[in-house]
Amino acid sequence: MTLESPQRLWLLLAVAALAYAYVRIQRRRSRYAVRFTNLRLLDRVAPYRPAWRRHVPASLFLAMFALLVVGFARPAADVQVPRERATVMIAVDVSTSMLADDVDPDRLTAAKEAAVKFVGKLPDEFNVGLVAFAGSAAVIVPPGTDRAALKSGIRRLSESSTGVQGTAIGEAIDASLGAIRQLDPEATNNPPPARIVLLSDGANTSGKDPQAAGEDAVQAHVPVHTISFGTPTGSVDRGGRPIRVPVDGETLQAVAEQTGGGYHEAGSSAELRAVYEDIGRSVGYQTKRQDISARFIGLGLLLAAGGAVGSMVWFSRLP
Repeated sequence: MTLESPQRLWLLLAVAALAYAYVRIQRRRSRYAVRFTNLRLLDRVAPYRPAWRRHVPASLFLAMFALLVVGFARPAADVQVPRERATVMIAVDVSTSMLADDVDPDRLTAAKEAAVKFVGKLPDEFNVGLVAFAGSAAVIVPPGTDRAALKSGIRRLSESSTGVQGTAIGEAIDASLGAIRQLDPEATNNPPPARIVLLSDGANTSGKDPQAAGEDAVQAHVPVHTISFGTPTGSVDRGGRPIRVPVDGETLQAVAEQTGGGYHEAGSSAELRAVYEDIGRSVGYQTKRQDISARFIGLGLLLAAGGAVGSMVWFSRLP
């Protein structure tokens, strides 16, 4: 936290002076009370003395003044706020290798479950779309704010979502960029802040060169965050014969570095959920310095209300 007008904190000296004056007055009253030597008569005249409670209202009011002074000094802090007009495209690999069961229950099912949770944590005003890719890429759900349609699209993802086998990482990036450009009439001349979150388990085997697609993303100012999902021991069963499909994240890492995104590796469902959560914090929000004086002022007013209530309850009068 920083203060925009720190010189105003000098006013805290006035609060300290009030506190000092209050203490002096209380000590003076104590001395006067001691001079009244007939203690038996004093107990009859004033049998009930509020003790520590009589200091509570004054303490609360002094704390209120101190908080108001801090608020007057214009405190500011870095605050995470949702990005305006933000668009996130989720691209999921649905190739045959994603059926490997090295991740419980299999790579694709785990990827879908994690994507649904990721979507649920993004701000409601975000435009989020879905791309499925294997040997080609297709926009399954255009970017929008309809979370029910998006989650339904994620759950429907299967090996047959694109109809062509292979791993077309470049095509997935290209399809995502196209969906972003078609989002709204302003997207061409005033592109929204956008991110692509791409999950795959292998290297590019077909379609557009990922490096060329990455260059298009750079020109569009759209970072690509990539997730390499799976383990080196993955395999799929084809006709009763296991076929090894070890994870290969080299291409994904290169694309992330080229576009200014982040590269992540996940070898289990838990790791994938953690990766999505980490990505969500970076793509969903931006850090802005905001004035937080209202927090101090609000707390000060609450203390003032507490002091007033305590005074009325205990002493039947306002201090």
